[in-house]
Amino acid sequence: SFSNLSANCWSSLHPVSMFDSYNVKLYHSKALTSPYPGSRVERSQVPEDKVGWLIEWKDYNPVEYTAGSVLAGPSWADPQIGNKDFYPKFNERDGEVERKSLNGLYVVENGRPRNPVGRTGLTGRGLLGRWGPNHAADPVVTRWKRDRSGNKIAHPVTGKNILQFVAIKRRDCGEWAIPGGMVDPGEKISATLKREFQEEALNSLQKSPEEKAELEKQLHKLFSQEHFVVYRGYVDDPRNTDNAWMETEAVNYHDETGEIMDNLPLEAGDDAGVVKWVDISEKLKLYASHSYFIKLVTEKWGAHWSEDPGPECCE
Repeated sequence: SFSNLSANCWSSLHPVSMFDSYNVKLYHSKALTSPYPGSRVERSQVPEDKVGWLIEWKDYNPVEYTAGSVLAGPSWADPQIGNKDFYPKFNERDGEVERKSLNGLYVVENGRPRNPVGRTGLTGRGLLGRWGPNHAADPVVTRWKRDRSGNKIAHPVTGKNILQFVAIKRRDCGEWAIPGGMVDPGEKISATLKREFQEEALNSLQKSPEEKAELEKQLHKLFSQEHFVVYRGYVDDPRNTDNAWMETEAVNYHDETGEIMDNLPLEAGDDAGVVKWVDISEKLKLYASHSYFIKLVTEKWGAHWSEDPGPECCE
């Protein structure tokens, strides 16, 4: 499935791009890497000062590349632009396909959407199915770390309680990550978050209908309560091109008492090799953007992150 190429392994969000998407310029680093993933295609070089479309560059000569797996016309991919009967409605909901960007309107030039952050040295879609935004969702499921008696465990240095989240170790790159994946056509983001969590962290695809119904019931408790949207927007990803790019919505579901998740047996499924509760701290090496999402979650709950005393504590 397309989710096997899920954003988790490759994407990164440059920290500056996160704090205030209105005032801070997003820029590319992953989206300029060569060779393009899964190929020998080299992007044309884009100097840092020429990434932005507002900078005039008459000699810009990007390489055109769309992977064979996309051109084969699987259900998750658009046809080529110019194909008869394909009239995509960019910047809006197009039938079942969400072509709106979480970052606002994007420019469409010669019938092709233009990457809102700038040039990548490659046109076409690469490995991405959709022209324009390709939407993913990342569920961050958390609980407090507790001892055998059920008391919260605080970090010995900072005295702050330790938060845990459900992490998967991805089969494709061996990195620990948030269990996320691509939004299916017509699917609400909330449904994607729940489905991906079930498939990757609870192995729901291998369960009997009865077991699945029980999982559903427990998960509904968690996913229907208040949640915290950690990040929504563009993701700097090595699969991005001038005409197709990744966007994600990362959402935190917190099990305050830990009782809901106690009834859900973690079991790796789909793209995951291993799944487990992981203690959150700065030492945790996750795939780029995921570390950032996790840090925001610890700030939200006032949980332990780093042993270094921050500048705010010392006069």
